[in-house]
Amino acid sequence: MENKDFIFTVLDEDGNEIICEVLFTYEDEKTGKNYIVYTDNTLDENGDTKVFASTFSPDENPPRLHPLETEEEWKQVENILEHLQSEISDEDADFFGDDI
Repeated sequence: MENKDFIFTVLDEDGNEIICEVLFTYEDEKTGKNYIVYTDNTLDENGDTKVFASTFSPDENPPRLHPLETEEEWKQVENILEHLQSEISDEDADFFGDDI
């Protein structure tokens, strides 16, 4: 799976198709695993967009998603998301100046 494939469909436990949007993919040099972070653009109970992460093999066609296996993997994804969010917030602050 490549970043140019921004939309994909998964099946939920009831067989319903769920359209998902790729936020980003990356390969971890330490583990050699490929990760995909994506959303189905639904909101959680706090009103935040739900975000999911999985591993995948770019050689599979079609790629299959696999759950993250360790707490370290989840922490890594969370750190990347926090970093990206802070960059977006910084860009917004630069764009709007001191008015926000």
